[in-house]
Amino acid sequence: MSSLSRRHFFSAAAGLAAAASTPRIVFAQASTAAPTAPTGPFVVPPLPYPTNAFEPHIDARTMEIHHDKHHGAYVANLNNLAKTNPQQLGARAVEDVLGNLNALSDDIKFAVRNNLGGHANHTMFWEIMGPNGGKPEGEVLAAIDRDLGGMEKFQTDFDAAGGRQFGSGWVFVTVTKDGKLAIETRPNQDTPIMDGKRVLMGNDVWEHAYYLNYQNRRADYLKAWWNTVNWNKVAERYAAAKAGTLGV
Repeated sequence: MSSLSRRHFFSAAAGLAAAASTPRIVFAQASTAAPTAPTGPFVVPPLPYPTNAFEPHIDARTMEIHHDKHHGAYVANLNNLAKTNPQQLGARAVEDVLGNLNALSDDIKFAVRNNLGGHANHTMFWEIMGPNGGKPEGEVLAAIDRDLGGMEKFQTDFDAAGGRQFGSGWVFVTVTKDGKLAIETRPNQDTPIMDGKRVLMGNDVWEHAYYLNYQNRRADYLKAWWNTVNWNKVAERYAAAKAGTLGV
């Protein structure tokens, strides 16, 4: 080995030894977390149950994405809109804004329709779901028997309506102040509130609500979803509708 090569060899070995004896410096990787959603008058309601509460009917990952990402995006968009339109958005009840969309300026009307509709629909959706939800009884069951032909026919007709909804949308049960029920569907994030009605309950038939588990089998999802309904909450909403206090 030449003198030059030996010098390079011993120099490199000394460098390796020094590196081995020196405390290692670890550089933290830049965070890839999503930026914090803008704060404002609109808030995603926390789930009153764990995300895995409905397995195997709805998996935890779907619940996480649906609640945190999809509903979260609607709320983030709304809070951005509210910053520049505080008089039109955020100062009035959600149901009042949705029931009077034509009063909004044209530049925000479409965005409010989609995002505030999505916020209202999902707020209702999380509320009327819950593990160990029991069965309908009392006034709610009486109304189902009277207006919807009994529980079996109601579920069949509700699922059929949800299955027929083309593309994305929702299937709802609306309720009048005198307690009368009806099944209705709406596209996208529209809601019967936009027509001056009130929603007793409803199911989301956007693909993001079921695709991880059910792929294109919407009918299977609709049938399984009944295992997630909290009938006590539905009864509370029914009583509020009759009292004239039901919001979204």
